[in-house]
Amino acid sequence: MPKKITRFSIIYSLIWKLLERGGTQGIQLIVMIVLTRLLLPEEFGLITIVVIFISIAALLIDSGFNEALIQKKNADEKDFSSVFYLNLIVAFIIYGILFFVAPLIANFFDAPQLALILRILSLTLIFGAFNSMQYAIIARTMQFKKLFVSSLLAVFISGIIGLTLAFNNYGVWALVGQQLTSQFLVTSVLWFTVKWRPQLIFSFQSITQLFSYGWKLVVSTLIYNFYTQLQSLIIAKMFSSAMLGFYSRGMQFPNIIVTNINGSIQSVMFPVLASEQDNRIRIKEMVRRSIVTSSFVIFPMMVGLAVIAEPLVDILFTEKWLPAVPFLQIFCGYYALWTIDATNLHVIKALGHSKIFLKLEIIKFLMGLIILIWSIQFGIQAVAFGVLVNRILSTILDAYPSKYLINYSFIEQLKDTIPSLLLSIVMGLITYSVKLFVLSHMLTIIIQIIVGVILYVGLAMIFRVECFTYLISNIKELIRSKKRIVID
Repeated sequence: MPKKITRFSIIYSLIWKLLERGGTQGIQLIVMIVLTRLLLPEEFGLITIVVIFISIAALLIDSGFNEALIQKKNADEKDFSSVFYLNLIVAFIIYGILFFVAPLIANFFDAPQLALILRILSLTLIFGAFNSMQYAIIARTMQFKKLFVSSLLAVFISGIIGLTLAFNNYGVWALVGQQLTSQFLVTSVLWFTVKWRPQLIFSFQSITQLFSYGWKLVVSTLIYNFYTQLQSLIIAKMFSSAMLGFYSRGMQFPNIIVTNINGSIQSVMFPVLASEQDNRIRIKEMVRRSIVTSSFVIFPMMVGLAVIAEPLVDILFTEKWLPAVPFLQIFCGYYALWTIDATNLHVIKALGHSKIFLKLEIIKFLMGLIILIWSIQFGIQAVAFGVLVNRILSTILDAYPSKYLINYSFIEQLKDTIPSLLLSIVMGLITYSVKLFVLSHMLTIIIQIIVGVILYVGLAMIFRVECFTYLISNIKELIRSKKRIVID
């Protein structure tokens, strides 16, 4: 049974999750910068194609069981062991299918290397199935400190391996070695740090009960992934793997920042909301706080990143990656809205309304498909703009059920996030004007970041933005509580 969840246990879990995400993403960012300078856009495009098939396969293996285990109040050993064995069996079956269809996929994209890359990287599916229960247990019991240790160790060692291979001119295999090593190390460390082992029991009843909740989520996620991956497949087929490399690199930078912050919040939020699913007033308070706080932090970061995108890409990745700049700027808008969208979706899942979740994904898929078909005729940047438009419409749509589930309408959410959005836009316009002085790229970025931070924090203080005062008071309270613990 999960332990009793208090406000401070939520905060400390969030801190450990942020450390885990921040540490791993920080190292990954450094590794990504070096690898991007060493490797070619088409090599990143090849890996992007392979990851499309692996990510869809991973969803089929999990089938929503992990989230069902977290959401279920009285999940027991029979449930965990049954899901573990089922995941492992399905992982081997799907790996076998991918192994045999790999040459067909390689022929379709006219890239002979894809077959062997897919066969090797698909081994990560088996590793993932092997430690899937450890992830569920960590989330249920809020033991994110253990995930911090395994993730940090894995990303550090795998980063060294990837860089070593890249420096020795192994090309795309540097990316393969990095990803394979990372998943293997995470699996190994979690197996020894999370003291859970499967028992020799298997219950079809448990599987059926969990699947009744989880299948709607996995179909929903498959629909979402099919739509997002379809963009990459079309770009790779109609344009080139190099253009897919620019597109995916432009997406990855804001993705790393947002998944580090907002992903940490959502990872902690889901089990917390599930534990409080009978207290709708409490859930609304937590959801509102999550949306307001994440927006206050992420909006200025995305606006700031869009402003400094061109000189940043030139400095970090070299001039050959400048075609990725427009995509980076577009996806800054996409991931800024993701903070609100993801929170509303977690409300639906945590309260057990997976049927509503599925209906929303079907509507968004059809909407996104229409936009994609229309935009593809205008070129690859139009496709990216179409993705942004679909995100805006999806954010409005996903907020609709929250009005009835927890009495938190989209209009309320808009009012709560408008202050952060306006401050971010003002900050972005002023910091962008620094470019008019025609300074070096490095000096321009440094001045823009300093001016941007001072402006945003200063405006938040002047206008007494509620989220800013809330964060400051909580930081002070945490420091005081730490001091009391030390004294005691």
